[in-house]
Amino acid sequence: MTKGILIQNATIVNENKIFKGDILLENEIITKISSKIKPTKNVEIINAEGKFLIPGFIDDQVHFREPGLTHKANIATESRAAIAGGITTFIEMPNTVPQATTQHLLENKFKIAAADSYANYSFMFGGTNDNLEELLKTDPKKVAGIKLFLGSSTGNMLVDNEEILEKIFSSTKMIISVHCEDEGTIRKNTAIYKEKYGDDIPLKYHPLIRSEEACYLSSSKAIELAKKTGARLHIFHLSTEKETHLFRNDIPLEEKQITSEVCIHHLWFSDKDYEEKGTHIKWNPAVKTEKDRLGLWKALLDDRIDVLATDHAPHTLDEKNNNYLNAPSGGPLVQHAIIALLEKVKEGVIPIEKAVEKMSHNPAKLFQIEKRGFIKEGYFADIVLIDMNKPQTVSKDNILYKCGWSPFEGTTFSSTITHTFVNGNLIYNNGVFNDEIKGKRITFNR
Repeated sequence: MTKGILIQNATIVNENKIFKGDILLENEIITKISSKIKPTKNVEIINAEGKFLIPGFIDDQVHFREPGLTHKANIATESRAAIAGGITTFIEMPNTVPQATTQHLLENKFKIAAADSYANYSFMFGGTNDNLEELLKTDPKKVAGIKLFLGSSTGNMLVDNEEILEKIFSSTKMIISVHCEDEGTIRKNTAIYKEKYGDDIPLKYHPLIRSEEACYLSSSKAIELAKKTGARLHIFHLSTEKETHLFRNDIPLEEKQITSEVCIHHLWFSDKDYEEKGTHIKWNPAVKTEKDRLGLWKALLDDRIDVLATDHAPHTLDEKNNNYLNAPSGGPLVQHAIIALLEKVKEGVIPIEKAVEKMSHNPAKLFQIEKRGFIKEGYFADIVLIDMNKPQTVSKDNILYKCGWSPFEGTTFSSTITHTFVNGNLIYNNGVFNDEIKGKRITFNR
């Protein structure tokens, strides 16, 4: 029997409540939560006086680049950065090399994660124009869901055959997560700016090329199809205020057939930041206007948007430091997403209880993840301790991503994650990792 851990005097945030208490972790599980727990001799004591204790962040959208793109990142490096950032569970996307579009290739990724991932993990199966038969073999109890690209982010993973799309939506009860940008609109806009600027399109036109219209057209079409077929649809990384009006907040999350996500970069940056940050904030969908940014916050706070994620998508600096047409979209975020969000807690933009709901509780509910996402007795002990009054500045010296850079470089955040526990094991302690223990494959109540 392993030694238990007793965390004392923590300020616990869970299910819309904040309370002072102790929490006992034994054999991977939270076994007791109380205002005072008497220690026994076989427990290690951690004094969390003055610290917040929250359930680990469940990030429903990351790109860890393994297999095939490991010059940018891999499951070991990025899950390590995630743990330091308080992310205890991730769901990774299928656009690796080869793409996870067969059951065999999907299982191969699970094998890599079992050996190398510090965090708990699952993966999505990638739908294409011609793999419906394989897609339908996906086990809903063991796999997070299906991912479809309805925009050109990822070459031949673009599902642009409407008949096939309808077939996929009609054939599975699993969550279908979609990247929504209309390919025709993007191509038309790119041609207009290429004619004007040649290959030297200024970056500030990125949100006009991958425009509000491109996003809205695609997401509204996907929603229409979900309503027609009864599919369970989850729309990734909303980037426009206009799209937020496609979603409802008059029923509980558990009853929603159509849900949505926003990512930290669309809440933090706006088109005003392109001049300073350049291609380091080039994402698909694009970071758009201040009106869009504020509209996304409003929808997150009033529950039209259900979850918060990172869309962590690292590229090397050499790749990013290209001109507009050649710089890939995406950036690394898992290490700094929680502390960026806590900055907004400090500024009074979002209550910490609501932040925890969107980062931890709601992804667990939405994907029906077994025994994670909450501080509850009998649940896996995936928990994070935070010192809200310990500032840190993001710099090359403390970035853990394999790509070695961050869009937040030079930013000083006022909070620090001090401890991260995964399945009751202290994996990260004030900058020191326990490299011996790995995360687990998550399962689903479906």
